[in-house]
Amino acid sequence: MLDAPWNERVYRNRHGRGTRTPMFGTRLPRYRTRSGIFDDLVAAHIRRLAEAWPDLIKPVQFAVEDVPPSDPVPWETEPSLNSRAFPADHGAPARIVLYRMPLQSRTRGRDELQWAIRDELVIRLAELYGRRPEEIDPDFEW
Repeated sequence: MLDAPWNERVYRNRHGRGTRTPMFGTRLPRYRTRSGIFDDLVAAHIRRLAEAWPDLIKPVQFAVEDVPPSDPVPWETEPSLNSRAFPADHGAPARIVLYRMPLQSRTRGRDELQWAIRDELVIRLAELYGRRPEEIDPDFEW
């Protein structure tokens, strides 16, 4: 048996004429959140680096967290609030963690954020492998 339309939670649009639809499409830019855009930028840079250095990128795990933890890591003399690299240890793979809120708060606009993400990834990869950042990405500048 069919239920009556008035038994459904929402059955009319704002004007009372038709069925309710989303206010904007899921493919429109307004639908993207700041954290979703940040994740997409990180993934794009990881793909770009993986094309150039597949052997370096494959064993490393990448993660994004909102804010850094409050406890500092003992082996870092100058802790970075933007990202952190964890070397491989006892069967756990090497990890690079980017912190979204500090990076977003220090940049203005998407272009600056994109460059900041690239710089952090290249610096942390170079730190993990004991190389200079210019070896990982020739376009890198201090």
